[in-house]
Amino acid sequence: MNYFRVLAVVIAAVSVLCAQPAPLPAVTELLADRSGYELLGRLCDDFGGRLTGSPASRAAMEALVNELRALGLKPERQNFTMPGWVRGDDEVTLLAPLPAPRRLRVAALSYTQAHAPFEADVVDIGQGRDEDFAKIEVRGKVGLLAANTTVPRGLYEKAAVERGMLGVLFINREAGGQLLARTGAFSGEPVKIPVYSIAQEEGRWMGRLLARGQNVRVRLHTRSHCASIETTNLIVRFPGRITEKIVIGAHFDSWDLGQGAMDNGIGLAQLFTIAKYLAAHPADRLRPIELIWYNGEEQGLWGSRHASSVARTEPIAAMVNLDMVGYPLSVNACGAAALVPLLTRFAATMPVERLREGVKNVAWLASDHTPYQLDGVNVITFGAFIDREVNRYYHDVADTFDKSDPKLLAESSATIGALTLFLADEPALSATRSSPVEVAELVKIHGLAPRLTAMGLWPLPAPSVHR
Repeated sequence: MNYFRVLAVVIAAVSVLCAQPAPLPAVTELLADRSGYELLGRLCDDFGGRLTGSPASRAAMEALVNELRALGLKPERQNFTMPGWVRGDDEVTLLAPLPAPRRLRVAALSYTQAHAPFEADVVDIGQGRDEDFAKIEVRGKVGLLAANTTVPRGLYEKAAVERGMLGVLFINREAGGQLLARTGAFSGEPVKIPVYSIAQEEGRWMGRLLARGQNVRVRLHTRSHCASIETTNLIVRFPGRITEKIVIGAHFDSWDLGQGAMDNGIGLAQLFTIAKYLAAHPADRLRPIELIWYNGEEQGLWGSRHASSVARTEPIAAMVNLDMVGYPLSVNACGAAALVPLLTRFAATMPVERLREGVKNVAWLASDHTPYQLDGVNVITFGAFIDREVNRYYHDVADTFDKSDPKLLAESSATIGALTLFLADEPALSATRSSPVEVAELVKIHGLAPRLTAMGLWPLPAPSVHR
């Protein structure tokens, strides 16, 4: 036996172990905490989906307030008005070429307005591009839109209206009878024609009939309707020595088809777990920490739009958005290069397996960090893993608590908690906001303008860029 070789292997192994940072006390405690998971179970099973403005959402929010008060905290309601939407018993029925009518599995996109029932023939509009519309007469028809369309929602609906179409059925991207509930208008304005998500199998069925030259005819009857609503964000504050603060946010609302356990019950529970830890460990921290549960994210980021506008003159060092953060793989500076060295230092405090993809710097859209980023705030998100056989059900009836993973919530909450404490006391972090010119450059570099424009968030109105 070569004892020197064995000794070298042992020394190398010890070196690797020594190079791994020891678990932070906060991480160890958060890993053992199941309170967020248990809270999520109660909210999901007792109230169901939390569509903003619904009785279920209001009752679930009240339950969360009571849970936070039981921790000795003083949650604050930040009330605001937003364009709301009430789902009704909406119908799309396939009339021809079947020998008997068949009601299809569909979900109206939010802001689709009620209308009297009507019948129309269906045409295949492919991805909804100009060249797709040019191939066929679409006036007075209902369009069948491909699941893989690259055309943003607001733009394909606009094109359909301009061409005199009566409605759109977009084929769902997941098989198994799944539906993708989503907003029809980030602007909150009533959708001019009914737009529905349709189960993939039934959408493709109609597509095959059309490809064979069959006449496909449907009847649409939308009973959902738009209504202005009063709702609220919920805020819990923890003090610091200076005014510039850290905002950790997650949206409270969900779609109503299921229970909202994944989207965004995950973030809701993570934020509660962090609140419980901070309540149990008051400390003389450099920066205040503000935890916010937003409402109205799914319909158009309304809660974060309101919260960011209220805080437009306040010094925010960083906003961390928790939207379906599964097992953390990376921490993302979202286009803010100045954050990369800080986040790299943070990642070095964590075991390699906890952030094995390190630090990213990629801006992305359509969650609650977006309004803050457009106001020049440094925002941070996570790259994370959720098993596809769970993730595929989000927004639909099967987004239920039985899909929740207590280990995922513990692991993610531990990493999020560690980042929260790091940002609260990191001396090099600055609350300086990006200028409108710098925001415009970020939007250009990351190719965000087309989607932001379709969402009605770009170009920025003058009040949003005033400092």
